[in-house]
Amino acid sequence: MNNTLLTRFELSLAGLPQIVGPATPEQLRRRSLPEKWSAHENFAHLAHFTLVTQDRMARILQEEAPLIERLKPDSEPAFLLLVERSPEEVLAELKSLRAQLNQQVAALSEAQLDRVGVHSAAGPMPLRAWLELFLVHEAHHLYLAFWRIREVLQQAR
Repeated sequence: MNNTLLTRFELSLAGLPQIVGPATPEQLRRRSLPEKWSAHENFAHLAHFTLVTQDRMARILQEEAPLIERLKPDSEPAFLLLVERSPEEVLAELKSLRAQLNQQVAALSEAQLDRVGVHSAAGPMPLRAWLELFLVHEAHHLYLAFWRIREVLQQAR
């Protein structure tokens, strides 16, 4: 297992307290822009995306080059159920799911990291590339949550 990859997995949510900052649960739920997800929706998506990644990883490890479709979160029942939960519950679920995923990633062998899954848009990728995609996608939504929170806090002034 690549120690750099594992370290990035272990530290990727370390900034969550700073991202959330002083925002209240109601502020986390508020959309600063009507067409953009709230911070809460971004966090719910990350929890859901972690579950999806666990499933994708299992398929890549068990099947020969499985085809994996792009995620359409707005129509995913699991995402919609997470959005209905409180921000505190979603953040706790996100942390718990990420701890599980971190353990799974830590246990991967080099041979397992080389197994291939076929992304419907990006094509064939080894599991290590899927894990990089996860981290980049996660960082993107943490960035969006940061800005949605700051916008809501500015609007409250």
